[in-house]
Amino acid sequence: MTQIVTGFHAIEEKVRRALDSGKIDGLSIQLAKTGPRIKKILESAKRAGIPVINADKNALDSLVKVLPEVARDHRGIVMVVEGAPEKSENDVDFDSWIASSKTLENEKQTVIVLDSVTDPHNVGAIIRSCDQFGASLVVMPARHSANDFSDNEIIARSSAGASSYVPVSVVTNLVRAVQQLKDAGFWVYGADAGGENVTKLNFPAKTCIVMGSEGKGIARLLEEQCDSIVSIPTCGKIDSLNVSVAAGVLLYEVYRQKI
Repeated sequence: MTQIVTGFHAIEEKVRRALDSGKIDGLSIQLAKTGPRIKKILESAKRAGIPVINADKNALDSLVKVLPEVARDHRGIVMVVEGAPEKSENDVDFDSWIASSKTLENEKQTVIVLDSVTDPHNVGAIIRSCDQFGASLVVMPARHSANDFSDNEIIARSSAGASSYVPVSVVTNLVRAVQQLKDAGFWVYGADAGGENVTKLNFPAKTCIVMGSEGKGIARLLEEQCDSIVSIPTCGKIDSLNVSVAAGVLLYEVYRQKI
């Protein structure tokens, strides 16, 4: 398949990976204008050996028509990936991941479960935090979630390219997945208002955080699997944080305790 990549961060990450791996097959950059940020990308692309093709704005507009509207703002540069795999390298099989996790009894691991988080901007922002704070895996449901092709470019842009690195598993049954995590030695914490103050907790080496949907929170059957409900102390006039902001705060607290 052919993948069209827009957004400075996402293109920079593709170029960086090409530099690290030496693999540039199928990669090219189409360029309609330059600027300080684009010049830096082109310098890295030249070092990697990625072809750069001069084009006009109309040509780039035509390329990005296949993308969701929010991802069509190419700002004068587009990366084309010919022969891109249907599944990315960091799209991991959950059962295989659990099996390998069981062999790492003393290793610090953090898993974040997204229960019906449907806004791809939120998913991308959470994945970015997962990269920054060392999360081992993101788990999302196959249904009622931002994980299909139409969302991929938005997630890539919102994650600033981190979606190319952070391991992600899409599962058919979140309750079963959380049960498997518990069997593998993870303690499971659901994020919701009215729970235990997160600053009072000592997170174990194997920690799983469950984030609920933007509107309804954590589903009842999934909440019943949680060992504890945790909350972030706040002082604002509205009643809750955005799910991606809350996930970032919780991931940082787990990371802070483990370093």
